[in-house]
Amino acid sequence: MLGINVTQSDENLVIKWQLSKFEIPLSEIVEVTQDDTYGGSEKNAIRIGTPYGTTDRVVIKTQSIIYILFTSDAAAIIKKIEDLGNSES
Repeated sequence: MLGINVTQSDENLVIKWQLSKFEIPLSEIVEVTQDDTYGGSEKNAIRIGTPYGTTDRVVIKTQSIIYILFTSDAAAIIKKIEDLGNSES
């Protein structure tokens, strides 16, 4: 996953990359998709990871914020987020 770690803590999705830590309430996640553009098509998104040396972009849309994760294994990150969202239900 090229340094991006996705876990769950209580009711939150926790994304760690280098010294940064982002906590997103699972209940606020609206959509998780892939983005085929180089820098991500959302201009105001929070970008996590390095855009160079990675081939995939995962977009996490919440009710108020959009996150773009730069990774080399988008399928694994998307599956993990979906599994965490399903385990909350």
